[in-house]
Amino acid sequence: MEEEKKKILCVGLVCVDIISVVDKYPEEDTDSRCLSQRWQRGGNASNMCTVLSLLGASPAFMGSLSAGHMAEKLPDVTEDDFSKVDLRQFKWIHWEGRNAEEQVKMIQQVMMYNSKVPQQQRITVSVEIEKIREPLYQLFPHGDVVFVSKDVARHFGFKSAEAALRGLYHRVRQGAVLVCAWAAEGADALGPDGLIVHSDAFPPKTVVDTLGAGDTFNAAVIYTLSNGGSLHEALTFGCRVAGRKCGFHGYDNISENFTDN
Repeated sequence: MEEEKKKILCVGLVCVDIISVVDKYPEEDTDSRCLSQRWQRGGNASNMCTVLSLLGASPAFMGSLSAGHMAEKLPDVTEDDFSKVDLRQFKWIHWEGRNAEEQVKMIQQVMMYNSKVPQQQRITVSVEIEKIREPLYQLFPHGDVVFVSKDVARHFGFKSAEAALRGLYHRVRQGAVLVCAWAAEGADALGPDGLIVHSDAFPPKTVVDTLGAGDTFNAAVIYTLSNGGSLHEALTFGCRVAGRKCGFHGYDNISENFTDN
């Protein structure tokens, strides 16, 4: 398969998000009249696939699906499930941190595959450590690109993205890139050269819907890097697209003004 036609695989969650719109953020222990409500497909990996597709990439999703709108808790992808995947069709695989022990085993399958193919055919691995859950921290040394959330960074006692990158970089593998978005303060990244790369945020005139902004940022960063962009280009594009996403409901307008970049 030609390299430019290969897909980006996102492994993780798909779910149903139920969003209620109110006129202002409700105060604690108060009732608010709901102006409107909508159901939409959600989940980190699923949202990333949506954004990647809108940006012009060829994404694929791997996770548990239900035939109906509502379902009992569905199982996470296992090492055995992943062993059935034809890795030759992918140039990048991203894991949303969930059942980390199984995910490490999946990544090891990719490393084994990479060891047997030429450099230009190797798969780039990225992982997202978003939740404050100790088992997820074992994913740090298993990504070429590692996304760590503001919540996790603050849990470790860091008060800025730059401080988090400096303090957590020893956890990632040699040569990896560590990325940390910090909401309205933009995002920073640190690579093997030891230089901090920063992008300011690009907030919309009016913040309408921040649900999935982090997934949008991650997808846009991966989109840029997978197409040969620099780390600074990837961070800036990620912040621009995530900022645009916050200005409207859902995702449909994300690609406007960006697909030619």
